[in-house]
Amino acid sequence: MSRTIVDIHILQTVPPSNLNRDDTGTPKSALYGGVRRARVSSQAWKRATRKAFNDLLPPSELGVRTKKVAEALAERITALAPATDPAHAVDLAAETLRAATGTKVEVPKRKAKEEGQDSTGGSNGAAPESSYLMFLSRRQLDALAALALELDAGDGLKSFQAALKKKENKAAAQQAVDTRHSVDIALFGRMVADSTDLNVEAATQVAHAISVHKSEIESDYYTAVDDRNTESETGAGMIGSVDFNSATLYRYAAVDVDELHRTLGTGLRTDEAPSTPAQKAVAAFLEGFITSLPTGKINTFGNHTLPSAVIVKLRTLRPVSFVGAFEQPVPQGTNGGFLEEACQRLGRYVPQLEKTFGVPDGEQSWVLRVGEETQALKDLGTNVTLAELVKDVEAAVAERLESGA
Repeated sequence: MSRTIVDIHILQTVPPSNLNRDDTGTPKSALYGGVRRARVSSQAWKRATRKAFNDLLPPSELGVRTKKVAEALAERITALAPATDPAHAVDLAAETLRAATGTKVEVPKRKAKEEGQDSTGGSNGAAPESSYLMFLSRRQLDALAALALELDAGDGLKSFQAALKKKENKAAAQQAVDTRHSVDIALFGRMVADSTDLNVEAATQVAHAISVHKSEIESDYYTAVDDRNTESETGAGMIGSVDFNSATLYRYAAVDVDELHRTLGTGLRTDEAPSTPAQKAVAAFLEGFITSLPTGKINTFGNHTLPSAVIVKLRTLRPVSFVGAFEQPVPQGTNGGFLEEACQRLGRYVPQLEKTFGVPDGEQSWVLRVGEETQALKDLGTNVTLAELVKDVEAAVAERLESGA
C-alpha cells in the first residue's frame, strides 16, 4: 500500500554554543562511528519547533502541555461565564478533568501543606495539578469548559460530581479530549498514562541531531567585574566557567502524512470538518523545524544560525535517514570546515542508497542550499527557496491526499 511520508534532512553549522546540556551543564554528546559527536536531543528540537508554531499557526490550532491543566481549564470556564466564582471554576475544572482523563488532579503535597488544605484543593487555596504533563488542545479545553458549565446546576459540587458520574456525561467528557486535536498534538503525539485509549500516535519522528565530525567539548572561563569597585580594588566580582562545543550538525525528521491526516481529519466528530488539514500542518512543521533553534545558553553565545542545506523527499514506502553517510566522521577540509565534505558525502551517498534499494520512480525531491560549499547537492532535487519549498511540499501533499494515494 502506498504511503505519503515527508523526509527532511538538514546540514546546519553552529558556532561555539551549548544548545542542549546534560545534568552537569555539559553539551550533550554521543558516540557514533566510534568517535564522540556533538548531539542535540530530539526533545530539544521538538520544543523549539513547537515554539516556532506560535508565529506560524493561530492559537486555536495549538495545544497546551502543562501540569497546571486545572488552572488552564478554569480560565476557559470563567471566560465563557464571567460571573462564575474563580474558586468554583477551579473545582469544576478539576472534577471535569478527573472524569475526562481518569488522571489524579490534586494539589501538590507541598502546596497543600503550605495552604493548609486537602489534596483536592480548589476552593480555599492552591489549584490542583495533574501528576504529569497533560497535553490538550485549546479546542479541547473549550469543549470541556462548555460541558462543565452545562452540567453545573449551581447547587453545589456534590451535585456536579453526581452529574459527571452519569454514563453519557462521562462519555461526553472523554470525547471532548479525544476529538479536535491540535496540530502539535497530532505531530508529536500524546500519552495519557491513566487512560491509554486517549493516547495519540505521533505522526512525526525527530532524530537526535549529531555532528558529522568528531567534536570536542571546550570550557570558557569567565569573570565579571563589580561596577562599583574602585581602581584600588582589583579582582573579579564573580568567576565561573561554561562548557561549549561547535559543530556541523546532521538533522533529520520524518512526517507520516497518513497518520497526521487520520488524527486531524478522521479523528473528529462526524459533524465537524478538519480545522487544519494535514497539508497545512506539514507546511507549518516544515518551516518550523527548518528555521527553529533550541535556546540553551543563547544569550551567552548568540549562536543564531540557519541551515546551510536542506533536502526534502516525498516518499511512498518508508522514511529513510541519510545519517549512514557520516558513520565515518567527516575530515576537516583543506581550507578548514566540514560543510563542503559533508555535502559531497551526501551527494555520493543518496543516489547510491536509493538506487540500491530501488526507490520508486516519481518520488519528489527538493533542495535548499546556501553557498558554494553545497554545490554537490544541486542535483539531488529541485533547487528552491524556503518559501518555494514550503509551498511546493504543501501542494504535493494536498494532491496525494486528494487522490487517495
